[in-house]
Amino acid sequence: MSDDDARLDEVAVDLLALPPARFTAARNERAAEIGGGVGRRIAKLRKPTVAAWAVNLLVRDGQLGEAVELSRALHEAQDDRDAAELARLGRQRRQLVSALARRAGELAAGAGTPLSAAMADAVEKSVNAAIVDEAAAAAILTGRLVSAIDLAALEDDALGQAVAGSLPDALPTPPPRDDLAARRARKAAERAVREAERAHTDAERERTSVEKKLAAAREKADRAHERVDALRVDLARAEKDAADADTAVQRREGEHEDATDAARTARRAVERAEAERDAEAQRDVRGGA
Repeated sequence: MSDDDARLDEVAVDLLALPPARFTAARNERAAEIGGGVGRRIAKLRKPTVAAWAVNLLVRDGQLGEAVELSRALHEAQDDRDAAELARLGRQRRQLVSALARRAGELAAGAGTPLSAAMADAVEKSVNAAIVDEAAAAAILTGRLVSAIDLAALEDDALGQAVAGSLPDALPTPPPRDDLAARRARKAAERAVREAERAHTDAERERTSVEKKLAAAREKADRAHERVDALRVDLARAEKDAADADTAVQRREGEHEDATDAARTARRAVERAEAERDAEAQRDVRGGA
């Protein structure tokens, strides 16, 4: 590999670990900064899909590389075993793939870009490819993936198109292991699967607990809303009663004013009648004298 190739690969690893939304600006900045032939090659790097970026995060997290090694150990350990054992190991491998794909989803969400269902499926297919195929593992473990890898749809040069920069050779074949080393590797792989299963069981238990709490909270909220609706009806009724009472008060106030005026008028009439009576009595007294 030339120095220019190595430099391109180094820059690509850093750029392809950035959230896709930041990739283009960062790529153009690095291309301008480095310049020359390498800069022009950097400027041509493709933006990764969200799924490919999530797998790159998983590679940087380190767990995918460890899982590939464990998978190779499992592959060696399953030689000469019966169909039941092979089926068991297959289930363990699928559980391991599922656990790693969930981890990639957690890393992506933690970086601010949660995975859609389609992207999560593409991540799981890429992780599975790394676990079961050495050539795919070598490509994926570069941390320079720009598109997801699906072994079922893999065509000629598909790996080269899926990786930015140089494409590494397949993972080197390890030297033969003795029986003790194989057993240890198998136990380590099985332990990793058990831990993943426990984590999954704990997560399911927690999800069930949260679902119950959510249902209780929703029921409480529904009751509270029903109470609010009832109070609103009561309030509307009370406001109408208050308005009717205000109207009655205004009507009684008018009647009171009218009665007061009538009483005042009657009082003046009494006073006039009394005055006329007194005057008439005075005239009678003078006439008798």
